[in-house]
Amino acid sequence: MLKVDQMTVYFENAIAVNELSISVAQGEIVGVVGPNSAGKSTLLNTIGGLTLDTQLQEDRKGGTRITIFGEVLFLGENITATWPDERVRRGVVLCRERHPVFRESSVEENLKISAYLRERSEMRSAIDFVYEAFPALRELRRRKAGLLSGGEQQMLAVGIALMANPKLLLLDEPLLGLSPIVQLHLVESIQMINREMGVTLVVAEQFARPLIPIIDKGYILENGMLAFEGNNTQLRDNPDVRAAYFGVDYDEE
Repeated sequence: MLKVDQMTVYFENAIAVNELSISVAQGEIVGVVGPNSAGKSTLLNTIGGLTLDTQLQEDRKGGTRITIFGEVLFLGENITATWPDERVRRGVVLCRERHPVFRESSVEENLKISAYLRERSEMRSAIDFVYEAFPALRELRRRKAGLLSGGEQQMLAVGIALMANPKLLLLDEPLLGLSPIVQLHLVESIQMINREMGVTLVVAEQFARPLIPIIDKGYILENGMLAFEGNNTQLRDNPDVRAAYFGVDYDEE
């Protein structure tokens, strides 16, 4: 479904992603793991087209020079030069770290606003699925998004992305700053989205212990480069990966 080939991204003279290649098959949940500044967000932003848009904005105001090399292929088509809105229409949807919500609008209004690519007849069933994936949002559907907790806003952010009807959903640090119990609920929802909607997911995280049981394969990034790749068993069984990203005492039960 997705192939990133030899991607390299520079911000001025600093390299954020260095000749990185990954592939994602349809129906997979793929993890992208690494420390801060490893290149995870840049990778997802470039797949989603946001880096291209940022590059244009910086060029217009004479700001940071951004240079992108390599190719992004989606469903066999080269989308490297495709703008973010068109990528969304094709089914590539990015949910950014701390994804913004419409703070003065209610939870349900946020979902309706984000359903602009869907037929009107589909909107109710799409919203109902979001509530099924995130039951807490159903109880909060009339509350303003700005009054939600961090975990509730993260659930809403993923729900907003789902309303765009993704084929490929990119989640950037969805577990960041959440309590362990909320993290587990969100991981369960990711599984449900994959299983029941048939959505392929790429999930970037720094500490991947909650994700390891559900991913089909993972890529470990360090300093913008690929340090290790493998399926979840290979990742779990690698002592260096386990100590750095899953916890030294990780033991799947």
